[in-house]
Amino acid sequence: MISYKEKLKHIRVFMFDVDGVFTDGQVYLMKDEIVRALHSKDGYAVQYAAKHDYLIFIVTGGHSQEVKERLLGLGVTEVHLGTHRKLTKYHELKEKYQFEDHEVLYMGDDIPDIPILNLVGVSTCPQDAAVDVKAIVDYQSPKEGGKACVRDVIEQTLRVQGKWMSDLAFEW
Repeated sequence: MISYKEKLKHIRVFMFDVDGVFTDGQVYLMKDEIVRALHSKDGYAVQYAAKHDYLIFIVTGGHSQEVKERLLGLGVTEVHLGTHRKLTKYHELKEKYQFEDHEVLYMGDDIPDIPILNLVGVSTCPQDAAVDVKAIVDYQSPKEGGKACVRDVIEQTLRVQGKWMSDLAFEW
């Protein structure tokens, strides 16, 4: 059996859910708005991967335009909000960008993520993911959702590929 670290050598596409992955899953209901918090370490890692020309996709059932704008501003390739058929969107992106399943690392935390997790080269989840997700993934981050679990998997991938701490790390 190939270890997940071996599989990381082939990754050129990162795909993430938002709620429970980029966020801790909590939603703060304010008057006239919903507030979520994103971790700055995740943001740094996303920018860093984008500068290394990785394809980065967000596929979420959420509808936050603010989250979309923030992630696009970090260099995410495409953000798809209100996506309840995530596997359909995955296949659309695969056709459009011509990548193979084994080239994709996906991080999700709950039942709607399972069809993609079962398909990709490296399936990952935060430490506090649903038990059904944890049972099938290649790697469980020691970090919880919203607590730099995205950074964890991006950094590991780039380290394995010899791209972490390159000259680009210091061009901020």
